[in-house]
Amino acid sequence: MRSGAADAAPSATPVRRLRALSGLLPYVRPYRAQVFLALLLLLIAAATTLALPYAVKGLVDGGLVVARAGSDPGRSLVGRHFLLLFAGAAVLGLATAGRFYMMSWIGERVTADLRLAVYGHVLRQSPQFFETLRTGEVLSRLTADTTVIHHAVGSSLSMGMRNLVLFVGGLTMLLSSTPRLVLTVTGIVVLFVFPAVVIGRRVRRLSRAAQDRLADTSGLAGEMLHAIPVVQSYTREVEETARFAEANEQAFRTSMHRARTRSALTAFVIVGVFGSLLYGLYGGVQAVFAGEISAGELSQTALYVIVIAGSVGVLAEVWSDLLRASGASERLLELLAARSPVADPEQPVSLPGVSGGLRVSFADVSFAYPSRPAQPVLHGLCLTIAAGQTVALVGPSGAGKTTVFQLLQRFYDVDGGSLAIDGQDLRRLRLSDLRSHVAVVPQEAVIFSGSISDNIRYGRPAADEDEVRKAAQAAFVDEFAGQLPDRLRTFVGERGLRLSGGQRQRVAIARAILKDAPLLLLDEATSSLDAESERIVQQALDAAMAGRTTIVIAHRLATVQRADRIFVLDQGRVVEAGRHEELIKLGGLYARLAALQFVA
Repeated sequence: MRSGAADAAPSATPVRRLRALSGLLPYVRPYRAQVFLALLLLLIAAATTLALPYAVKGLVDGGLVVARAGSDPGRSLVGRHFLLLFAGAAVLGLATAGRFYMMSWIGERVTADLRLAVYGHVLRQSPQFFETLRTGEVLSRLTADTTVIHHAVGSSLSMGMRNLVLFVGGLTMLLSSTPRLVLTVTGIVVLFVFPAVVIGRRVRRLSRAAQDRLADTSGLAGEMLHAIPVVQSYTREVEETARFAEANEQAFRTSMHRARTRSALTAFVIVGVFGSLLYGLYGGVQAVFAGEISAGELSQTALYVIVIAGSVGVLAEVWSDLLRASGASERLLELLAARSPVADPEQPVSLPGVSGGLRVSFADVSFAYPSRPAQPVLHGLCLTIAAGQTVALVGPSGAGKTTVFQLLQRFYDVDGGSLAIDGQDLRRLRLSDLRSHVAVVPQEAVIFSGSISDNIRYGRPAADEDEVRKAAQAAFVDEFAGQLPDRLRTFVGERGLRLSGGQRQRVAIARAILKDAPLLLLDEATSSLDAESERIVQQALDAAMAGRTTIVIAHRLATVQRADRIFVLDQGRVVEAGRHEELIKLGGLYARLAALQFVA
C-alpha cells in the first residue's frame, strides 16, 4: 500500500500532488455555510488590510502636508484620518477573529469526521487487511496524519488564502499606482519561481517519508507494548529499547532532512521576493526625488510592498504545510480506498432466525491465506454438521481447524468449493446477518477496557441487567465477581489485565451465552482453566450447547469424548470421522493422539 504511492511521488509536480487534498472535499462540503462565512470574513479582513495603505496616503498628502503649512482645517483632517484608520483596525480585528474561529471550527470538524470515517472503514476490513499493515501504523495515521490535516485545514489553508488575496490585491494596487515599478518587480520574481518549485517537490517527498518513518515507530511501539509480559519475561527490555531508538532516530533524521529543505525553500522565497520588492521600492524613492510621485504615494507604495513581502513569506510557509498535508491526506485516503475482498452481496438473501441450531456444510472446500497463496491450508475439505449437533475438530497443529472457524465467520472467502449454512452459500448472506447467528469463545479471551458487565453485554448490547446476571451465573463468573468490591461493575483494566486468564475465559463464555446464537464455536474454550474450574465451566458450556449447533476445537481429547461426531483433520482434509469409541477402534490418527494424551 505504502510503496506504490511513494514510488509514484517523485514523478508528480507539486501542484498535481496537492490534488490529494481534493479528497477532503467530501468532508468539507457538508459545512458549506460555515466555509462561506469564513471566506466572507477573510475577504473583509483582506480588503481592510489593502485599504489601510490607501488611507495612509490620504493622511500624508491630504492631512500632514496641509497641517504642516499651519492650517487648522489640516489638523482637523489629520484627526479624521486617524479615526478612519482606527475604524479600519477595529474591522480588521473583528473580521480576523471571526475568520480564525470559523476556520478552527471547520478544521476540527473535518478532522473529526475524517478520523471517524477512517476508523469505521478500518473496522470493516477483513483480517487480510491487517496481514500487511500493522495496527500501530493505522493508529499513526489516525492521530499524527489527522493532526497534520487539522493544522492545514484549520490554520494553513486560511492563512494561505488570506495572504494570496493580499498578494494579488497588493500587486493590483501597486499596478494601478506605479505600473512601471510592478512590471519590473514581477519580472524579477518570476526568476525565483522555478527553483522554488523544484525545492517544493523535494519537501513534499520528504514529508511523506517522514510520516512513514513516524508510522514505523508507532507500529513498533504498539507491538511491544501489547507484549510487555513476554518482553520482560525474556529480559529483552534493553534490546527492544535499542530497536525503538534506531527507528526513532531514523524518523528524526528524515524529519530534520525535511525541515532543512523546507527552511531552504522559505529562505529562498522570502529573500528573493523581498529583495525584488526592495529594488522596486528603491525605484519609488528615486521617483519622489524626480518629482514623479508624491510623498503620500511613496508611503502607500512602501506599505503595499510590506504587505506583499509579508504575504509571500507566509505563502512560502503555507506551501510547505500544504505539501505535508497532501502527504498525510494520501496516507489516509489510501486507508479509505482499501476495499475488503469480503463484502455484502448486491442482492443478499436472509438467514431466518432459527431455534435448534444451523446445518453447516463444507463441500470440497480449498483455501489458502492471501498472504501465503502458495501454501494451501485446506484441500478439498468435505464435512456436514446437522442442525443441533455437537461436533469436535481435532488434529495436529496446522491441520486447518482454526481456519474452519474463520471461514464460518466469513473473515475470508473460500478459494474453491462451497461453504453453506442451512443450504445458503455464505457469500450470498449479509455479513451482519451471518455473524449475528454465530457466537464464539476464542482460545485467547478478548476483554475490553470497562467493567465485567460491559464485557458480557458486548455479546448483546440491548440485554438488561437480569439477563447479564443470568449469563454470568451460567458461566460461573459470579463466583469470583461476587468477591470483588463492585461485583459485575468492577473495572477490569486494559485488555482485562486485572483478571486472571481463567477469569477472562469465563467472561468470554458468559458473553457467548448471552448472545444466544444458533451456532456456537468453541476454540479451546477451557484451555486457560484449572481442573476444577474446567469441570464447572464445562457444565455451563453443556447447558449453552443445548439446542444449538456447536463446533468445538480441542487439543485435549478428554473434552470432546461426548461429542456427537468427531472430525479428525490432517493437512487440510478430513481423514477420520465418527464418535470417540469408533475412532479409537479404527486405530488411526485419532487413536494415536488419544494414546499419547491418555498415557501421559
